[in-house]
This record gives sequence, structure tokens and C-alpha cells, in this order.
Amino acid sequence: MNPIKFTNPRKTDFHKTVTKRVEQYFKEKGISTHADNRMVVKTACMFSLYFVPYFLILSGILPLYAMWLGCAVMGLGLAGIGMAVMHDANHGAYSEKRWVNRLMGYSLEIVGGNSGNWKIQHNQQHHTFTNIHEYDYDIRERMNLRFTPAVQYRKVHRFQLFYAFVLYGLQTFFWVLIKDFVNFYQYAEQGIDKLDRKSRAIQLATMIFFKAAYIGYMIVLPVIILHLTWWQLAIGFMTMHVVAGLILTTVFQLAHVVEDTWFPEPDAGGNVDEEWAIHQMRTTVNFAPKNKFVTFYVGGLNYQVEHHLFQRICHVHYPAIAPIVQKTAAEYGIPYLSNNTFGSAFASHLRLLKKLSLNETIRMAADMG
Repeated sequence: MNPIKFTNPRKTDFHKTVTKRVEQYFKEKGISTHADNRMVVKTACMFSLYFVPYFLILSGILPLYAMWLGCAVMGLGLAGIGMAVMHDANHGAYSEKRWVNRLMGYSLEIVGGNSGNWKIQHNQQHHTFTNIHEYDYDIRERMNLRFTPAVQYRKVHRFQLFYAFVLYGLQTFFWVLIKDFVNFYQYAEQGIDKLDRKSRAIQLATMIFFKAAYIGYMIVLPVIILHLTWWQLAIGFMTMHVVAGLILTTVFQLAHVVEDTWFPEPDAGGNVDEEWAIHQMRTTVNFAPKNKFVTFYVGGLNYQVEHHLFQRICHVHYPAIAPIVQKTAAEYGIPYLSNNTFGSAFASHLRLLKKLSLNETIRMAADMG
């Protein structure tokens, strides 16, 4: 594939202006762009959601139905750790200290993932090439899901509205057991990871170690301690992953795969006729910005516009800088896309899935002037 180039044909200085204004905000307030006490509290809450039910289940004091509910709560915690802790850390936004970011970033390894693969897929591919088919891994066709008009339409897509959420629920399960290994070898084969042979071997060994540790405390230890059948343990394990998978995948979709978002197609030379920052504004949508619970739980990912422009700023600051971004966008005549509620964003995602399943023409932010 050709390298992507954002050509900025209008010679706009939107990115420079909005960056300067946001930097001025932090300077005037005399505060850091990184985490504060709110983030510490949130980190404790998310890890508690995951590990308190886990240890209660292992204690054997809970009846069977409560163990099952505990697994569901662990799913909430797993998703919360991913969105509200790991995400900031692996963007370098949790702390100004690299070792703190690295330590907190390993929270992904604790719940079965791999930080190295995630940084390539998310930080490099998704954030740079948002909603560009074959460059943004998150919207590529996989498991017969069509998220962009650029994916060739096939008859099976007619039914994606019915099977999409089943597949969403399986995402973290496949991620833990299969996806990281597939991505690791794909990135090496394609030369995306930029690692030498020794570094790649260390990453693979690290990944295997943490995967084994995860399987150990999530499957082997319960088998040894709890007097449950294999299928009861399997139901609990899958319940946790289905809850986490549904939450994580849906939150992502509400920010990029909804009505009015742009799915640009580069020309033969890999050119996208837009400034990178405006490209982000047209491919990214906020949702439920006034809902404090949603903002707390999803780690500010409902302020996705601000996140894509300022990924190294901790998400606890997004509500404060959002008016700056919105005002600057209005001055430049750039769309600032937002759905007021979680429900309206979810409905928009369903409508877009349906349109894509019927191969209908999609109205996008690029058509909005």
C-alpha cells in the first residue's frame, strides 16, 4: 500500500491554532496535561471492579448465581481498565514519567492483552489513518462485518445487523487467545513493528509469559480451588469476556462508525486531500458529552474528537478543553460532530450498519460543507 499523505490543499492552520489555544489553557490554569487525583481514584475503582469479584469468587463463599454475576462485574472492570487506565498510559498521557506510563500500560497484560501490538494497531494505525480502509485496522472487514463503504459489498453483509453484536461480544476473547499472536506475525511480516530480531524475540517471549500468567490466574487457579464443572467455569469466563467485548467494541463504534462520519478513499498516490487535524474532525464523533457517568466509566472516550487531536493529554481534561476545540472548529467552518446522548449515538450506529448492509449511499461529514 502507498504511504498516506494528508495534503492540506486549503493551506489551513486549524491544527496550529487549536493546539496553541489548548496549550494556553493549561498554561493559564497552571496545571499539567497529565493525570491528577481524579485519575488515581478512577484507576482504583476500575481495578476494584475487576479484582474484588475475582477474589470473592475464589474464596468460595458465594453461591453459584453470585459467582456468575461476579463474572459479569469483572467484565465491567476489564472494559473499564482498558478504557480508563491502559488507554491513557499507552498514549503516554497518564504521567509525565515514562516508567509510570509503562507500568500502568502493562495493565493490558494483566487482563490478557499485549501493549506492543496495541500501540501499533491503535496509536500508529488507527490514530494516524482514522477510517481509511486497509490502513485503519479497526474498520477493516473481519468476520464478515462491513464498517465502511470501501469494503466490497457481499450478500452476507445483508444480515450484519443481526450478527454484529454477537461478534462484538467475542472480541476480547479472541483478542486474548488468538488476535495478539496473529497481529504479532502480521506486523513483523509487513515491517510495521520496526523491531530488530532480538527485540521481536523479547516481545514474543514477554507476550507468551503474560498470556500464560493470565491463563494461570483466570483458568488454572479456579480449576484447582473451586469445586465447579468445566462448563460452569467456561460460562463464567465467557460471561466476563462477552460483557467486556460488547462494551469496548460498542464504545469504539459510537465514535467512528456512525452517521455523518467520513470514510475517505486516498487517490492512487496515497493522497488524502485534507489537513490531518480536519481529517480527524470528520472521522470522529463525540457522544453523551454531558453524561458524567459515561465520561467517568469510558475514560473520556465519549470526547473522542478531543482525544484524536490531543492523544497525549489525559482524558480527565477533555471536558474542559472541548469548548475550545468546538469554538475553533466553528471559526474555521469545520464540522464538530457529536451525539448528545448514548442512545442517540447507538441508534446512529445501528442505522449506519443497516445502510452498509443494504449497500446504500452514505452521507458523510465531507459532504457537510
